[in-house]
Amino acid sequence: MKVCLCLFLYLLYEIKTIVILCATFCFSFFNPLDTFNYTIPCSYLMGIGEAEAFSERLKRELLALEAANVHAILESEPLIEEVLLGLEAATNCVDDMDEWLGIFNLKLRHMREDIESIETRNNKLEMQSVNNVSLIEELDKLLERLRVPSEHATCLTGGSFDEAHMLQNIEACEWLTGALRGLQVPNLDPSYANMHAVKEKRTELEKLKTMFVRRASEFLRNYFASLVDFMISDKSYFSQRGQLKRPDHADLRYKCRTYARLLQHLKSLDKNCLGPLRKAYCSSLSLLLRREAREFANELRASTKASRNPTVWLEASAGSSQSSHNTDTSSVSEAYAKMLTIFIPLLVDESSFFAHFMCFEVPALVPPGGVANGNKDGNDNDASDEDDDDDDLGIMDIDENDGKAGKNSADLAALNESLQDLLDGIQEDFYAVVDWAYKKDPLRCISMHGITERYLSGQKADAAGFVRLLLGDLESKISMQFSRFVDEACHQIERNERNVRQMGVLSYIPRFATLATCMEQYIQGQSRDLVDHAYTKFVSIMFVTLERIAQTDPKYADVFLLENYAAFQNSLYDLANVVPALAKFYHQASEAYEQACTRHISMIIFYQFEKLFQFARKIEDLMYTITPEEIPFQLGLSKMDLRKMLKSSLSGVDKSISVMYKRLQKNLTSEELLPSLWDKCKKDFLDKYESFAQLVAKIYPNESIPSVSEMRELLASM
Repeated sequence: MKVCLCLFLYLLYEIKTIVILCATFCFSFFNPLDTFNYTIPCSYLMGIGEAEAFSERLKRELLALEAANVHAILESEPLIEEVLLGLEAATNCVDDMDEWLGIFNLKLRHMREDIESIETRNNKLEMQSVNNVSLIEELDKLLERLRVPSEHATCLTGGSFDEAHMLQNIEACEWLTGALRGLQVPNLDPSYANMHAVKEKRTELEKLKTMFVRRASEFLRNYFASLVDFMISDKSYFSQRGQLKRPDHADLRYKCRTYARLLQHLKSLDKNCLGPLRKAYCSSLSLLLRREAREFANELRASTKASRNPTVWLEASAGSSQSSHNTDTSSVSEAYAKMLTIFIPLLVDESSFFAHFMCFEVPALVPPGGVANGNKDGNDNDASDEDDDDDDLGIMDIDENDGKAGKNSADLAALNESLQDLLDGIQEDFYAVVDWAYKKDPLRCISMHGITERYLSGQKADAAGFVRLLLGDLESKISMQFSRFVDEACHQIERNERNVRQMGVLSYIPRFATLATCMEQYIQGQSRDLVDHAYTKFVSIMFVTLERIAQTDPKYADVFLLENYAAFQNSLYDLANVVPALAKFYHQASEAYEQACTRHISMIIFYQFEKLFQFARKIEDLMYTITPEEIPFQLGLSKMDLRKMLKSSLSGVDKSISVMYKRLQKNLTSEELLPSLWDKCKKDFLDKYESFAQLVAKIYPNESIPSVSEMRELLASM
């Protein structure tokens, strides 16, 4: 320890000495007044020898100083010992202080732990205090939820449903709906849901809901029935003798709107209660609608002046006069149109109102004023219009989350089922009008069919599904009635077949033209399927009956056919140009006429020139088996036979042609056909004679016969 300290002091001393020497040297070098400082640069400039000597002197002085320093250190040993003793004492003091500081550190650590424990307890107490405050607030809120306001409890358990008290009832419903939702997760914290108090309060609210729904449902059922009973008991609501009354449900709907929001809240509280309410509403209103339709239809028929048009259109016994069929029956179809004009929009409006009022979640039903107007003549437009927003009950915003697409289809099916209960039975009054119109004039079925078709094409709303069914049934009913008329007319046509002998044009041919003309007047731009189908049945049975009658007397069959087919064409010429269905039958009759003409003319020609054309036929038959040169050598076909046949057939040919003309004239009952038939007869005879002349020139080249030109001139002069 002592040695180390001595070495340390020695090193300090050496460092001090070196520092002093360096400082002295630097000061001497830079001081211009010191002569020593001048010698060094001069020595430096003079050469290296003096610098070495100077260095040696410095070394010697340094060694002398070191020796003196060592000696001084050795002489200071007692001082060093004193210093060491002082250091040892200081060390002991430091050790004591370190022990003392360790003790104080331990005490401070324990104190710190105590402070931290106290702070932790204080924090827990503070948190508990905050939590208690929050718990009290939450319990106050929960108790507020569980509390039933006395005014609402009174309305829910025994309040009145009069119009004056509806605001209180609605507010009570809104509170009850909100309270029930507030006690449901996630509106209520799940930790509260199983609390005994919450369960009891939920049970109490459910009882309140059940009681209120039962009371409200019973009131509404009775209310609907009382409204309808009041209207039915008042005859001024319905059509009376001499006065057609348009049904007016504005007051009924106004009174129903009072309870629209109540129904919406009932739906929110219990959807199952709407089913019986809807049935009760439909049952009550159905009675009113059927009464209105029945009274209106009865008065409509009584006030319509129209003579009955006979249905014997195509019967032969009716005579040729058609004056009975010229009766104007347009008022019949106008009455039917008025029935639709009044009631179809009413039924559509009722369907739309019912869908909104009874809280069906379906797409938009009918746009404002969006009922197709199939009114034929535009009458009755002055009737009282419903308000544009009749169906806007202001209730669709109560439960915005109910209008999901998934519910639409189910609600739409339920709506159409309810509408069937609402409107079922009213179709009987429409059927009665159709039957009445049919008895007045069966052809009016055509115009009624067109009116119905226009209304049917205008009904696009799904809410009017039953109205579409009603119109479809009416269309089917009218089609069935018209088919009945067509069948009866076809039966009248077939009765002509029972006559023993028929001559000339059958009566139903011109009568059909008159019938077709009337049908085209009644069709008025509607779909032609109904009329075209009737044309097909009529003409088919007419042609079949015509052919059957012709077969009863084959001798005059062709004359009978050509006259009737010609009459058919002449009577339908104008209509066939504009009616494609009749044009088809016109061409069919034209072909049958040409065939009958050809057969009849051929018969007359062969009857008068039988030998001539039989001779030609024999030649034609033999030409298939032998050469032309061999034919004159066959039995009965020699040149002598040819001359005999020409003499008997063509001698006095002008008289033979005159006889042929008279025979053609004799069998015809329609003189206007004779010129065209005679022209056909001459042309056909000339064609046949030309063929005969060619055969004679080929088989008998040396034989002479009257030329074709001579025969043409003869026929032209006849």
